Amino acid sequence: MKRFMLASVLAVVFSNSAFAEDALKTAIDNPQRTPENVSRDVYRHPYETLRFFGIRPDMKVVELAPGNAWYTEILAPYLRPNGLMIATANDPASDNEQFKRGYLRFKQKLDARPDMFDKVVLGVFQPPSNIHYAANNSVDMVLTFRNIHNWIANENGSVKAVFQSAFDALKPGGVFGVVEHRLPENKQQDDKASSGYVHETYVIQMAQSVGFKLAGKAEINANPKDNADHEGGVWALPPTYANKENNKAAYQAIGESDRMTLKFIKP
Repeated sequence: MKRFMLASVLAVVFSNSAFAEDALKTAIDNPQRTPENVSRDVYRHPYETLRFFGIRPDMKVVELAPGNAWYTEILAPYLRPNGLMIATANDPASDNEQFKRGYLRFKQKLDARPDMFDKVVLGVFQPPSNIHYAANNSVDMVLTFRNIHNWIANENGSVKAVFQSAFDALKPGGVFGVVEHRLPENKQQDDKASSGYVHETYVIQMAQSVGFKLAGKAEINANPKDNADHEGGVWALPPTYANKENNKAAYQAIGESDRMTLKFIKP
């Protein structure tokens, strides 16, 4: 009876949007975040983005391909007390030495900050065939930030395999949240998305092809200054500056890329 009462109390607390918003603000304002990461907030709008996706601190959330852990630094502390975060990584048992080194780099990053990452669970993620991060119908939200172009470049059906894995892992009613560099529809997207930009219609159609329903679009991460036509593709812009000092001031003035922000629901 006591366990039931506690669960009921927690459900009421976490359904309180003010509580969830305060917890999210606290995670974003955390002084333990890497200063270089904090400097990107002006372009990446983490508070508005995660609110749009409907995140709550009691959720079980997967971050696909977290890269240098930019969003992980926010999600892990936010979910740490009452939720669960799963971050995907390369297979440590892989025969590919590059994949093994990638796993170790990410694991070392997490291990170096137990105050933030001690409860993060690592799942295996090497699309298209080696994807094992959550049981079917077991998670509340799957998120990916600026990764879809990489899966297109991998070919071999990687994009569809990733989207299918997200659909399978989510509970009915679960959310798949996507942020990606946006290619204007009047510009051609090549087979490998070599510019790093992707058509919004491509992402929506791919999500729908595995069963997702589009629940909403937001212009939170839009940047009208970005025409998606740069030497070196999206990587010409900050923070990468692929062209080094060449036209750097112009790229600084543009800022980070124009991005789609899409929310899908598993029926």
